[in-house]
Amino acid sequence: MPYTAATANKEKPMQSALSPPLSGSVLSLVQSTSLTRLVADSVEELILSGELAAGAKLNEVALAERFGVSRGPLREAFRLLEEAGLIDQKKNRGAFVRVIELREAAELYEVRAGLDATAGRLLAERIDDTQLRTLRQLTDQMTSVDDNDVEQFHSLNLAFHDQIIAMTGNRTLTDAYRKLAKLLVLFRKRNLLTPMAIPYFAQEHSAIVDMLEQRDARGCAEALYAHAQGGRQRMLRDGELAGAAGVEGMAHGG
Repeated sequence: MPYTAATANKEKPMQSALSPPLSGSVLSLVQSTSLTRLVADSVEELILSGELAAGAKLNEVALAERFGVSRGPLREAFRLLEEAGLIDQKKNRGAFVRVIELREAAELYEVRAGLDATAGRLLAERIDDTQLRTLRQLTDQMTSVDDNDVEQFHSLNLAFHDQIIAMTGNRTLTDAYRKLAKLLVLFRKRNLLTPMAIPYFAQEHSAIVDMLEQRDARGCAEALYAHAQGGRQRMLRDGELAGAAGVEGMAHGG
């Protein structure tokens, strides 16, 4: 959706009748910040969807025209995306979608394994029946996915792990995990996931929900840690094979 004056007006903060009116400079700052965030979110969506691939140069003129904004908010959006680790800005060359190399991806997986384990331990101690039903529905959908429907399984896999993290109610954990997950999306390609992997990963996810239902905090933490480490090991193995064949990127469960 283009960012018009009408869109910006919708982002204006609501004021109570008892609140003093915002000064012109403060109101301008709030509106500018909201617009910058909207633009940053939209560019991020293009990156995570793959429309802007890793290593691609971000065309300021084209993006500003696409979103109907000036280049000022766009450059501020680039700054936010650089802080989030999604783009690199190079002096006199412009902004580029970050390229995550195999070694960095392996390090990200190590951190992710620890976050997953922590989430599993916390959630097993506090999960409720509604949350269990939500996770069961996701694993049921995974089980019913066609072995060749990598795109659908990938989406369900991301949703499953994000739900586990979010259900802990720990905002610090959630923020850290989501930032890391976005960086891993930059690395992964989804079209090389083998058909046999889908039912295998679906079973792993179902077993994790079984442990959550049993309130087995230790078992759930260990299962999620092993699940993430398994993804890391497959990534390293496939990365070495892809490197030998001159192919970039691969896909993994977990």
